[in-house]
Amino acid sequence: MRGRFISFEGIDGAGKSTHLDWYAERLREAGREVVLTREPGGTDLAEALRALLLGEAMDARTELLLMFAARQDHLERRVRPALAAGAWVVCDRFTDSTIAYQGAGREGSIERIRMLADWIHGDLWPDRTYLFDLPAEEALRRRSMARAADRFEAEDRGFFERVRAAYQAQAVAEPERFLVIDASQDIDRIRQLLAADCDKIR
Repeated sequence: MRGRFISFEGIDGAGKSTHLDWYAERLREAGREVVLTREPGGTDLAEALRALLLGEAMDARTELLLMFAARQDHLERRVRPALAAGAWVVCDRFTDSTIAYQGAGREGSIERIRMLADWIHGDLWPDRTYLFDLPAEEALRRRSMARAADRFEAEDRGFFERVRAAYQAQAVAEPERFLVIDASQDIDRIRQLLAADCDKIR
């Protein structure tokens, strides 16, 4: 029996990473085999590409192609085998991020991104996507308190407002897949919402 594919999404600073380990551990306590991973990344090759994407200056097309190169390797080496073995894959970001960041944020072609997505994984999208929604200004405040900015986190407020709007549009278009979470709530309340939804999809 195929496992479940779960993704966590949101603009940088929304707080999704705070809940990833907790969510995975909750599934393990329920008896599930869990693979916790991230994009870009998750394999040796994809992690090497991640380092380039976060640290090296490049044009938008190069960035987009490297994102999908990392995704292809991640899917073939880690995600698909885990799902086929019946494990739950919990992934920090997937193609919804690419649509939001490389599409809306970079003001690139979302149609081209969807064509690449169809080529690489048209048969595989997350079963559930948790979208941590937060205003760009508040996310910026949180990021500035937490860490030094990488190449994406250093983008301006307008960039992140476009990213947030693209995420919201995706959630409206696919309400059966997305659960939008108000990321301004406290951690305990967010985990209550995640737990309730996790129990429904198990």
